[in-house]
Amino acid sequence: MDEMSTVSERSTNTGRQSNGRGTAGWVTAAALAVVLGFWAGHEFWPEKSSRVLPNTVAPGGGATVPGQASPLGILLAENSIADIAEQTSKSVVNIDTRTSIAIPDSPFQMGSPFGGFEFFFGRQMQPFEEQAPRRFETQGTGSGLIVRQDGYILTNNHVVRNATDIKVTLADKRVFSGKIVGRDAFTDLALVKIDTTNLPVAKMGSSKALRPGDWAIAIGSPLGLDHTVTLGIISALGRSLGDMKSNVELIQTDAAINPGNSGGPLLNIKGEVVGINTAVRSDAQNIGFSIPVDVASEVTNGLLTRGRVARPYVGVYMQDLDPKLARSLGLPPNAQGVIVSRVGPDSPAEQSGLVQGDLIQRVDGQTVTASKDLQKLVRTHKPGDTLNLLVSRGGLLKAVPVKVGDYPGDGNREE
Repeated sequence: MDEMSTVSERSTNTGRQSNGRGTAGWVTAAALAVVLGFWAGHEFWPEKSSRVLPNTVAPGGGATVPGQASPLGILLAENSIADIAEQTSKSVVNIDTRTSIAIPDSPFQMGSPFGGFEFFFGRQMQPFEEQAPRRFETQGTGSGLIVRQDGYILTNNHVVRNATDIKVTLADKRVFSGKIVGRDAFTDLALVKIDTTNLPVAKMGSSKALRPGDWAIAIGSPLGLDHTVTLGIISALGRSLGDMKSNVELIQTDAAINPGNSGGPLLNIKGEVVGINTAVRSDAQNIGFSIPVDVASEVTNGLLTRGRVARPYVGVYMQDLDPKLARSLGLPPNAQGVIVSRVGPDSPAEQSGLVQGDLIQRVDGQTVTASKDLQKLVRTHKPGDTLNLLVSRGGLLKAVPVKVGDYPGDGNREE
């Protein structure tokens, strides 16, 4: 009989004896229960266990490492979230802005939000002389991330857009005046410069290997509460928000993000930046969005080296094809592709001969069934590359090569 069986039998016997011998048996049973409790605690819940869990993985990922506990146990039991936050917070800044807004004195003044008399009668009829609008100052707050030790800070474009004054507060409470040195409205990113050196730079990671369920840590200044740390997970990838003026597929996270977090970092469990927090659903809870760090790094490099971001440009307005639209255009119900609803004037698309009503079915040999498919393929090219389109026009297939252009803007365009 093994030791466990013996202990069990003794406990049972003690219980039987207690019925006729008073409290002595209960005391013995209680003592044995305490002993069993200490034994079980040591075996299954040791305070600092040296036991090895099966199939454990190295903290950095990869092969099994004999003799090491699981990474989850290491990371959470040793309070590494606080360690990550303490280290990364040094490179997170608070950004306060002031913006001057012009408001007309009269709702009937030309250029007012109501359109003035020109809204009702046209531009020729203007009964009042134009008056200088009143100006009001608004204040805003956001976050930023130090990306170079000589004072370059990455933040959201909407944090500093139209700001007349930018105040940057470092983690050590030093305050500097900031200046916008580049911004990109398409990705909602901007670069701010402050006049100092030897700043702690954030550790940049990659967003390519992210998976839903990965840990996510957000640091920023929600509602002006600087260097707030929140913890969650990556909820989803590749999110597209139609009401945002951004062409980026965003990271969704349930790490708490609020107004003021914009421009702050989203970190992985290694303390690496994997995203730049940019938006939150105001009609929901714990649904926030971040710009992937790979996009942010590309934009940062473009703003630092050229002052703008080179962006591939074709110049077509597209509409997804559905059975109803296919019938109205005389196309078969099973037709696939993207309809060209309009061609931009003097665009690469116009120069290549694309016209309204063309059905784009293939790009570089790959089938496209939605506008986003075409957008993704265009973004894999650089200005000057050639896109080879297969287009259906009047029931006939036509090959149309399009030379990709560079978007004719400075990256600051708001629409």
